[in-house]
Amino acid sequence: MAEKTLFPVFDVPEIPTPTPAEEQKYKPSVYFDYELGDFKRDGANKMVLTDGREAWRQWCIKTVQTERLAFLSYSSDTGVELYDAFKQGDKEAIESALERTITEALMVNPRTEYVRGFEFTWDSDGLHCEFVVKGKEWEEQHIDVILQT
Repeated sequence: MAEKTLFPVFDVPEIPTPTPAEEQKYKPSVYFDYELGDFKRDGANKMVLTDGREAWRQWCIKTVQTERLAFLSYSSDTGVELYDAFKQGDKEAIESALERTITEALMVNPRTEYVRGFEFTWDSDGLHCEFVVKGKEWEEQHIDVILQT
C-alpha cells in the first residue's frame, strides 16, 4: 500500500525551450494607428490584430519615435538618442547622428537585416525622416516618421 503523506508529491513537468527557429519568427500583435494615436478597432470595438510583418514594421516606427533611457518601462536597448542628435551644430551633423542612432536602435532586433537609404526633409513641423529597413524574411519596408526638434 502506498505511503500517505501530508503533502502530495508529483513530478515537475518539463518546460520546452524554444528552438532558435521559433525565436526568430515574427509574432502577430495589435495594430496601432499612428495617425489616430490609438489602437485600431473593428465594428464591434475589438482591437484589430496584425500579422508578424506589420507588427515588426510598427516596432520599427515605435523604436524610432522613442527617446532612449527616457522611460523606465523600456530597457536601455530600446529607443534612439534624439536629444543628443539635435544638440549637434549644423543640419549635416544632426542628420549623421540621427542616421547612426536609428541604425543602432533597429539593429538591436535580431530580425532586422539592414537599415539604409536615409533621406531627411526639414519642415516647420519637424524633421521628416525616411529610410528603408529590411527584415530577414521579407522585402524592404519604407519607413517615414516625423521627428520633433
